[in-house]
Amino acid sequence: MAAKKKTKKSAKKSAKKSARKPAKKATKRAAKKSGKKRTPSAAFMKPVTPDSQLAAVVGSSPLPRTELTKKLWQYIKRNGLQDSKNRRAINADDKLRPVFNGRSQVSMFDMTKLVSRHVS
Repeated sequence: MAAKKKTKKSAKKSAKKSARKPAKKATKRAAKKSGKKRTPSAAFMKPVTPDSQLAAVVGSSPLPRTELTKKLWQYIKRNGLQDSKNRRAINADDKLRPVFNGRSQVSMFDMTKLVSRHVS
């Protein structure tokens, strides 16, 4: 009998949950999605010039920060510099060591801070 009571209670709970769902949320979500597309920030698109140490990795021509980050990650992946055990760590080679202030390994979060010191 105890099993029958549990099933009746669970059936009542599921019926109550389905009755509580508001219908207005779906219309609000649809209204938000139909709005204007988000434009990128002008600060990210402004070209920056890498210094000589960073230019050895990404090139010396001025490029936006977004492209600089893409080129840096291409270099890291092409040379297998991402640590195999801790994927958040980047191992420095001879070209990246000066950019990383002489450190042999940095986290990917520290990497952006260190790279920002080498652009103007």
